[in-house]
Amino acid sequence: MRSGFVALAGRPNAGKSTLINNLVREKVAIVSDKPQTTRSEIRGIRTEEDVQIVFTDTPGIHKPKYRLESRMNKEAGDVMMGVDLIYLVTDGSVPISKGDEFVLNMVKNTGLPVFLILNKIDKMDQKQVIKKLQQWQSRFDFAEYFPLSAKFGKSFDDLIQTTKKYLPEGDLLYPAETVSDGAENFRIAEIIREKVLQCTEEEIPHATAVMVESKEFRKNACYIQALILVEKKSQKGIMIGKQGSMLKKIGTLAREDLEKLLGKKVFLELFVRVEDEWRSRDARITEYGYGGAFRGE
Repeated sequence: MRSGFVALAGRPNAGKSTLINNLVREKVAIVSDKPQTTRSEIRGIRTEEDVQIVFTDTPGIHKPKYRLESRMNKEAGDVMMGVDLIYLVTDGSVPISKGDEFVLNMVKNTGLPVFLILNKIDKMDQKQVIKKLQQWQSRFDFAEYFPLSAKFGKSFDDLIQTTKKYLPEGDLLYPAETVSDGAENFRIAEIIREKVLQCTEEEIPHATAVMVESKEFRKNACYIQALILVEKKSQKGIMIGKQGSMLKKIGTLAREDLEKLLGKKVFLELFVRVEDEWRSRDARITEYGYGGAFRGE
């Protein structure tokens, strides 16, 4: 039996969250087309007869503008120091940038084996894939190379079998049926935030945080009250929408995923509050569970 930890590192929008969801065969990380969707470490666990792999989805590494983003970068670096193996997930369909080089240098400094995951090859032809692999190969001696599509891939058996060889022998780190160690309230808040990301544009998605205010189970239903925080009064108006239309849309989409997560009917009430410049205030970042903060129930 082998068991160990694998960190997924990369720039925002490289496809790390989509990949981890498909690797563990269940949605444990929220996904959107907005950069910086992942704000905290998310663990997904895949258990087979002879191996348990704990995948860690880290925040996308980028040049920070706010205190929140600085803490996200630090958390990604801290996570990489406590694993057995790193997947450097890159978007193969776009040119290698200074941001990619920055992440690569972080990965190099760990001294750990690194797999290059060349993602989004569904947008590339074979010549482009070969050329991009050669460009990365010239920059670092990766332990393994895996061109794939996180979005359209299926079993990823080759990746799993190769990963197993790099992990130490050991017992199960989590019960075999566990697919995520994320606290339930945090996962609920993240599902709601995902729908905010999907439904809103411009500055709204990045200025938003979500907190679960209350959660009560009654017979075959769960009653949840959650608070959506924004930074400006104008953002609050957009979030609520005309006659509450935006908030209703977000709530309807969120309920569908929450019922899958909790396995029962969900009654969801959403509220919106303005919290000035919360992304620059450590106390608020920690309270909302982002950037390495402890996530309790």
